Parts: sequence; C-alpha cells; structure tokens
Amino acid sequence: MPVPTRLAAKIERTSSRLCCAPLRTELVSGADAVVLAARFAALADPARVRLLSLIANAVDGEACACDLAEPIGKSQPTLSHHLKILTEAGLIQREKRGIWAWYRADVKAVESLRDVLG
Repeated sequence: MPVPTRLAAKIERTSSRLCCAPLRTELVSGADAVVLAARFAALADPARVRLLSLIANAVDGEACACDLAEPIGKSQPTLSHHLKILTEAGLIQREKRGIWAWYRADVKAVESLRDVLG
C-alpha cells in the first residue's frame, strides 16, 4: 500500500533532522584507529585494567613489579604476561632497575582513550 504524499513528506522532513548533536566532530584516522584498537584490546582483561589502575595511582606515579602480583592475585609469570601486553600497547612504560622492573602509566596514551570516548 503506497504511503500518502503528505505523510511521506512529513517522514522525510523528520528523518532529515538530527535527533541530537554528534558525539565527536572529527573522525578517528585509520592509523589512530589501529593504535586505539590495540590499546582497548589490551584493556579487555580485568587483570590488566586493575594493573593499569594500580600503576597509574601508585605513589610517585610508578610501581615495582614486585608489588603488583599480590593485589591482583596472579602468579609472577601471569603478571609478567599482562604487563608485557600493556607495555606493547603503549599504555605503560617499563624501566629496569637492577633486578626489578618499574612501571609507570603513559599519560598521553591513557588520555587518548579518554578523548576518543568523549
């Protein structure tokens, strides 16, 4: 059954209006999308989210690997695996001091995630 002309015109006018303002005014570039996707994928595990939170909120802005296993309840090999993923995604930075590794959050990388989410 065809739509009456007046109704079709009203539907056209209504659908051409935006219901709300866009969330972002600019699109994410292809290269940025690849980086952001890797960072979000790194945070797809609750243990890694907790690790990033622990590191970002540590006193002096850095945490020793020796202090991270107990709070997340993971073994040392599992902890190392999670820290490697966060480091490769660019969310944290690693510095070796003697036998210990120290981690600090990459503030710009974390802010990039926040910015893309609006």
